[in-house]
Amino acid sequence: MGSDIRASNNQAPPLIGHNVVTSDHALTDAISRHAGADVVGELIDLGAEAGTEEAREHGMLANKFHPELVNYDRFGNRVDEVEFHPSWHWLMERAVGHALAAAPWESDHPHAHVRRAAGFFAWSQTEPGHGCPISMTYAAVPALRADEAVAKQWTPLLASTSYDPGLRNPADKKGALAGMGMTEKQGGSDVRANVTEARPTSSDGNYTLHGHKWFTSAPMNDMFLVLAQAEQGVTCFVVPRVLEDGTRNQLDVVRLKDKLGNRSNASSELEFNGTWAHRLGDEGRGVRTIIEMVAATRLDCVLGSASLMRRSLAEASWHVAHRSAFGGLLADKPLMQNVIADLAVESEAATALAIRLAAAVDNPNDPHEAAFRRIALPLAKFWVCKRTPFMVAEALECLGGNGYVEESGLPLLFRESPLNSVWEGSGNVNALDVLRALTREPEALNAWITEVGKAHGADPRLDAAVQHALEMLGDTASLEVGARRLAGLMAACLQGSLLVRFAPAEIADAFCASRLGTSYNGTFGTLQGADFRSIVERTTPTI
Repeated sequence: MGSDIRASNNQAPPLIGHNVVTSDHALTDAISRHAGADVVGELIDLGAEAGTEEAREHGMLANKFHPELVNYDRFGNRVDEVEFHPSWHWLMERAVGHALAAAPWESDHPHAHVRRAAGFFAWSQTEPGHGCPISMTYAAVPALRADEAVAKQWTPLLASTSYDPGLRNPADKKGALAGMGMTEKQGGSDVRANVTEARPTSSDGNYTLHGHKWFTSAPMNDMFLVLAQAEQGVTCFVVPRVLEDGTRNQLDVVRLKDKLGNRSNASSELEFNGTWAHRLGDEGRGVRTIIEMVAATRLDCVLGSASLMRRSLAEASWHVAHRSAFGGLLADKPLMQNVIADLAVESEAATALAIRLAAAVDNPNDPHEAAFRRIALPLAKFWVCKRTPFMVAEALECLGGNGYVEESGLPLLFRESPLNSVWEGSGNVNALDVLRALTREPEALNAWITEVGKAHGADPRLDAAVQHALEMLGDTASLEVGARRLAGLMAACLQGSLLVRFAPAEIADAFCASRLGTSYNGTFGTLQGADFRSIVERTTPTI
């Protein structure tokens, strides 16, 4: 009797019904290490909701139905609003409600930033695009502190756990979101080449802006930090979407960008033509004022990329645990075990470094932690974000043709995977920022040496890699041309130090042998001598 060709056999079930936090041992270990086991407990509800079928469906819908720009209402009034699918609002409401926006800055929780970072990491696995306005809102607060009155006005709204969309007077809202407008057509990352003009008004601290911003995400946010040229040079400004009298600020959304990925999130070009703005910080000090916002968004780039790694790994390990081929489960095939184990090592290294960076934010008054954050942020931003597309592509391949089909969710992740390496400074910008820190701030190098030195003597391959990095620093003639190689090596040494000290021995050994050893050929699935099965079992989600 023939089989029913309409029935589906040997297909992995969808990965739903797991807890995204508690099923991720690398994450829970990192949280416990830096903030205590109680913080893991505080994130259980978030992790459970992130693993639901409902969350997965909303993530897919938010990307299927893209935001749409409406320049005029039906009466011909210029409104410049962006309309989002209800799934976008579902995701945003929960992200804000789980305190993933600016809440840590107003919290008395001793580990507020680790808690928030772990939650952002876990919740971003539902859908990465809506993390952009959440991240910018989180990052705006330290920059706003350049003006005590402005910070007092905006921080409580940005730190709210109430999602309150729509363009209204901020004073009438339960919560607000922030964005940034830095880059222009002619400059990109070179913001000192900006030509947007800031003209002072008769009211002290208030200006009008005139110019064009090339890339501003989330144009429906309530306020933006914007760079423009004032008399004394590049200056930072607060630009609200709606003014205190309830009228809309003169802010024209020219068009939405048609992007490779990140399609749920609206990224726009803005035109200013008499747009009201309030100066934040001193004239000519705009880059220094906004740099704290950039630092915080860079942290979220690392967290977001590590999140993409984990989601891709979870999908791949789940698939091979349920799919049979060539006489047995894929998860039992030695070479597939090697691939999954290698992906798991990459993911754990990224997770450990990302949460370690968040712990530094929780200790702003510690000189070592401040210096560590200064050097480790651009290192991690360069390395983790650069590794992500390579890893997501390999995870996609574990699903075979199924992974290339939109319904699997892997194409969405793959399109997203290069993004964080581009935003908040490309690879070159961050590699050069590493050199800037090393040459101008000796305490930054000392912090790196101290951090990797905590694992000295634990693994000879790590020790050799650290020594090699120090030798590269001594070759001053080749520093700039070799900046990427140096940044990658220094970042990998940080990851190796964390894994050697805290990860299971088989993961630390596999990392040091492959990423820091001499036999690594640059592809996944080439580990030697590791306990592959135990690594695979550690990383496969459980329901």
